[in-house]
Amino acid sequence: MNENERFSINIDGKNYSPGNPLIIAELGTSHNGDLIKAKEMISAAAEAGAGCVKFQMVFADEILHPNTGEVPLPGGMIRLYDQFKSLEMPLEFYEEIKKYTENKGVLFLCTPFGLKSASILRSLQPKMVKIASPELNFTSLLEDIAAWEVPVLLSTGVSRLADIENAINIFREEITPRRKDAKVTKEIKQLKGSCGSWLNNVCLLHCVTSYPAPEIDYNLRVLPNLAAIFGVSVGVSDHSLDPELVPSLAISMGACVIEKHFCLSRNDPGLDDPIALEPGDFLKLTKAIRQAARINSDEIIAHYSNERGKDLIQRILGNGVKKLAPSEETNYRLTNRSIHALRDIQKGEKITKQDYAVLRTEKILRPGLEPVWEKEIEGRTAKNFIPSGEGIRFEDI
Repeated sequence: MNENERFSINIDGKNYSPGNPLIIAELGTSHNGDLIKAKEMISAAAEAGAGCVKFQMVFADEILHPNTGEVPLPGGMIRLYDQFKSLEMPLEFYEEIKKYTENKGVLFLCTPFGLKSASILRSLQPKMVKIASPELNFTSLLEDIAAWEVPVLLSTGVSRLADIENAINIFREEITPRRKDAKVTKEIKQLKGSCGSWLNNVCLLHCVTSYPAPEIDYNLRVLPNLAAIFGVSVGVSDHSLDPELVPSLAISMGACVIEKHFCLSRNDPGLDDPIALEPGDFLKLTKAIRQAARINSDEIIAHYSNERGKDLIQRILGNGVKKLAPSEETNYRLTNRSIHALRDIQKGEKITKQDYAVLRTEKILRPGLEPVWEKEIEGRTAKNFIPSGEGIRFEDI
């Protein structure tokens, strides 16, 4: 039994902790809309030891503006909006893969990216839900999901400590100072009273938003600090290429959930396939994690220090201070959500709810106001011309 057992997460009546971690195979959209391939991937992930498989429910218009342009991804520069449009699947697709997953004795997990996908996902009655790192600041999405009262995995890549605190506060009984001044609807008032009792079913997944992420950027000593600061369980969403190092060392630091991208072949055309683990390597990962779960933290660290070198292991463990990793610093406020114009808004025009959306910015467009201001923009007058796709800033309204 690992000594970092203070916090755990209960999913569908089963408790997950560093001594019994949940291993998630992130399939994402690597099925490319092919139901047969999706089932093949689910079967392969289950055989490789995954206790859960995760998908992404993608609708392009709730993630990006068409003017986003090309985005650098593991497979090269891609017009991501167009790629997301091609990956939009009907409800029946997700119903079938959920049924198939659960028939394999594996947990089904899916990430929504906006209120539309969240509504569809909720109709499937999932046993838990995952929020991706770019949506950690998507206030209205978090408020919606908090009302579901199911375990939530919150990924914390490309975020600062204050960003995590703002997200966690949505799942607490208390509300943030900003929302105290805002117009709070009756539904949100009811939400406040229902969430505190299940805060222990929130898990923070420490993450580095870089593809691939260098192992030395992971600063895994931050895990016990996050657990202590927020009083929740912790885990890791790992984008590094090594099958063992980050996951096993994360167990030594108290992780009760490990997530890693999974593919049938790194030569497949999925968006994340170049940085995903093939079945053989994923099996190495699951064996290494289970071995780490059986021994104490010092033994895990000593084992990998002897095998890979003490200096490397100490660099991966880091100093425990939560800050943006070097490989993700330039993505801050670009990968995250902000408020963007959906059409050209002329100077002097009144802005309506249909004129803007909370979207990822990426590399070409400018970021706008934080999503927490979403409800405050409607009815304002544009002080400047705001081009379609660009972020709406304070100086624009």
